[in-house]
Amino acid sequence: MTIMTKLGKGALALAMAGASVLGVTGAANASPGASYIGPGHTTSGVGVWCVQHSINYYLDHNGSAYRGSAPYWSLDEDSQWGPKTEAEVRWFQAHWNYDPDGVVGPITGHQILVYGDPSYSGTPWDGPASCYWQVPSGPMYGA
Repeated sequence: MTIMTKLGKGALALAMAGASVLGVTGAANASPGASYIGPGHTTSGVGVWCVQHSINYYLDHNGSAYRGSAPYWSLDEDSQWGPKTEAEVRWFQAHWNYDPDGVVGPITGHQILVYGDPSYSGTPWDGPASCYWQVPSGPMYGA
């Protein structure tokens, strides 16, 4: 066995181990374990941070014309659901003509991920990123 063959097999084994740890070898659907986020559901943790960060990103990069209509200039990215986060989620939902119930489910979550920070939500070219697995949504980016 040549050194290149050994290196190739080692790289493949490392890639497979990394993929299984990251959970990218599962079924082709959005994280079925991602809980709804908001009142009566998950109200703290990484998923809440992802929502806060993604809405801030949307306003910073796409929604400068909407800043005046959004309830807050930006959200604290503190991973805690509070009245400001709920108000901003309701605004985001109304902005996209969704029922502004203040809960991030698959429809709102999908829109938040599509328009949020691609470094955290993913891209069609790079696949899903960390927030994709924390926010409820529909299938996207080949996951």
